[in-house]
Amino acid sequence: MSREENVYMAKLAEQAERYEEMVEFMETVAKSSDTEELTLEERNLLSVAYKNVIGARRASWRIISSIEQKEESRGNEDHVKVIKEYRAKIEAELSKISNGILSLLDSHLIPSASSAESKVFYLKMKGDYHRYMAEFKTGAERTEAAESTLSAYKSAQDIALAELGPTHPIRLGLALNFSVFYYEILNSSDRACNLAKQVVQECSYKLSCFISQPLLLSF
Repeated sequence: MSREENVYMAKLAEQAERYEEMVEFMETVAKSSDTEELTLEERNLLSVAYKNVIGARRASWRIISSIEQKEESRGNEDHVKVIKEYRAKIEAELSKISNGILSLLDSHLIPSASSAESKVFYLKMKGDYHRYMAEFKTGAERTEAAESTLSAYKSAQDIALAELGPTHPIRLGLALNFSVFYYEILNSSDRACNLAKQVVQECSYKLSCFISQPLLLSF
């Protein structure tokens, strides 16, 4: 199929809520050219596809982990053993999905990104999927995932602060996810709150300037 046909099939898969197939179609599009970057529409389709595929597993993992804790508190060791095995299956799926998009980002999407917006988008995405792995990994693997998340988010932040306005949706989304990372993965509520406050202050200043400008011109 041509690039256009794969994009169309991805849209059909989205409407049919067949997100695994949507991922396959958009992966084909992303790999179709090593130098030409995705259009805005293609980029968003890829993001939606992976977000739904990973989102379902993340939700499953949270539910199973909660049940596991309840069974442990009740002393139901037989149930706990079965649940741990089931949780491991979900974690394997999470790892496979995350490694898939991370490989695509490193080999195709980030190298071909030319605009600041697309660079920030893909680096943020890279940080997101490392963060998703840090949610369930333990020990050295969790540390590695957290460090990779921090590195990707910081790289995205450097470009965003230099090239994107304070109210740019991608810059705001990056700041939000960076705050979540500080709070949930690094357990640093102070850094999470400080980053959120900084974003609010920058946006407030930008909006006040935007509002006051026409008022000044009216005098």
